Amino acid sequence: MSKQFDVIVIGAGPGGYIAAIRAAQLGFNVACIDEWKNAAGGAAPGGTCTNVGCIPSKALLQSSEHFEHAKLHFADHGISTGKVEMDVAKMIARKEAIVKQNNDGILYLFKKNKVTFFHGRGSFARAVDGGYEIKVAGKEEEVITGKQIVVATGSNARALPGLPFDEEYILSNDGALSLDKMPKKLGLIGAGVIGLEMGSVWRRLGTEVTVLEGMDKFLPVVDEQIAKEAKKAFDKQGLKIELGVKVGEVKVGKKGVSVAYTNAKGEAQTLDVDKLIVSIGRSANTNGLNAEAVGLALDERGMVVVDELCKTNLPGVWAVGDVVRGPMLAHKAEEEAVAVAERIAGQHGHVNFATLPSVIYTSPEVAWVGRTEQQLKEQGVKYKAGTFPFLANGRARALGDTTGMVKFLADAETDEILGVHMVGPMVSELISEAVVAMEFKASSEDIARICHAHPSLSESTKEAALAVDKRTLNF
Repeated sequence: MSKQFDVIVIGAGPGGYIAAIRAAQLGFNVACIDEWKNAAGGAAPGGTCTNVGCIPSKALLQSSEHFEHAKLHFADHGISTGKVEMDVAKMIARKEAIVKQNNDGILYLFKKNKVTFFHGRGSFARAVDGGYEIKVAGKEEEVITGKQIVVATGSNARALPGLPFDEEYILSNDGALSLDKMPKKLGLIGAGVIGLEMGSVWRRLGTEVTVLEGMDKFLPVVDEQIAKEAKKAFDKQGLKIELGVKVGEVKVGKKGVSVAYTNAKGEAQTLDVDKLIVSIGRSANTNGLNAEAVGLALDERGMVVVDELCKTNLPGVWAVGDVVRGPMLAHKAEEEAVAVAERIAGQHGHVNFATLPSVIYTSPEVAWVGRTEQQLKEQGVKYKAGTFPFLANGRARALGDTTGMVKFLADAETDEILGVHMVGPMVSELISEAVVAMEFKASSEDIARICHAHPSLSESTKEAALAVDKRTLNF
C-alpha cells in the first residue's frame, strides 16, 4: 500500500519548497519530491534558483565586483593592494559552498516543518479515488498517493536549434556558472538577464565579452529611458553588445567556437570565442511528468495550463512558478506557492502580478515595477513623469557610484503611482519601497512627503517622486 499524503509537491525550487512548507504550516501532511543532485549525488533542493540561477550567479557577481573594485577603485580611497589576481577555482568553490548552504537550509526547513522529502523524479502514475498516485524514481522506485498535487517542476534553459548544450564549449547557465578558468574571449547569445549578468562577471575579470542580441532594442521590457542609461554604462565598461543580429551557423572546434552572424546593417560577421553562453530564454520542465497519464492539460509550449488561481483542468491539481504562465521569477513562484497552499486550506491566497518587481543584478543594477512609459503611451493613459539622477545624490557620491537614475510614473489626474524604474547602485533594494507604495495605491506625493534618511540612496526615490510635480528639495 502506498504512503498517503494530504498534499504532494513535485519539485523543490522556490515554488515547490515554499508550497510544501506553507501547506505543512497550515496543518497538512505534506510530501515534496525533487531530483536535483549535488556533485556527491546527494539531494540538492532549491531548483534552478539555488543550484544554477539566482544564488550562484549573485555569488559570482559579488566576487567579480570585489575584484574590479580592488583592481580599479581601491586606490581612489587611498588603499594600496599591489598586484590584484583572481583565483577562479577559489571563486567557484565559494559559490559552491553558498549553494550547499542553501540546499542544506531547505532540507532543515523540511525537517523542522515535518515535510516528508523524497529524492527522485516525481511523475503522475494514475488518478485514484480521492487523489492521485505519484511515482518517485530515485535510488528505489516507489509510489505515493496525495489528495492535492502541486506541480512546481520549473524550467530548463532553451538551446539553439540543432546546437545542444555540451557545457564545455556551448554553455547554458549551468556551465556558465562553473567555468574553472577565465576564458580570453567569451560570446553570449541573448542580452537578457542571464546574458548581462554572466557577461558582467567575466568582463570584470578581464575576459573580452561580446553579446549578440536578435532584438533591435536593448532590454525592450524595461522602460526605454532606463534601458538607454543602462546600455550607456555597459558600453563604457567595455561590454560589447550588438543588437539586431541574426545568428547563422555555429561551429565547435578544439580551439573554441565560431559564430557566423549578420549584423544590424546586414553585413556578414564572424565571432570567434573560447566559450559560448546561450541565454535565449527558458522552457517549462514538463518532460517526464507523464501529464498524459491523468489528462493534465499542457499548452503548445509545454506549460501547464492554469487559471488565475493556479488551478489546472484537473480537480485537486495545481501548478506554480516557471511551469505556468507569467514571468519566470523566483519570487513570483514563491508568491504563487503561498497562495496555492492557502487556497487548498480554504483561505483566500492572493498574488498581484501588477506589483511583481524585476531586477537585473549587473553594475549598475536595473530594477522596475509596474508599467513603463512606452506601455502607458500605447495604452493611452495620461501620466506624469519625474526623474532624479544619482549624480546629485550625496550618498552615491560617497559610494563612488553615481551612475543612473530613479524614474516615477504617476496618473496625471489621481497621482497614483503607475510604475517606478531605476538604474544605479543598490536599486535591487530600493525598488521594494515602490512595490509597497503601489500595493497600497500610494500617490507620488505620498512618497515625496515621507521622511527618508540622509544621506541615503533612497533620497533619490523621494526626489524623483517630487519631480513628478516639478518640485525639488535638492539644494
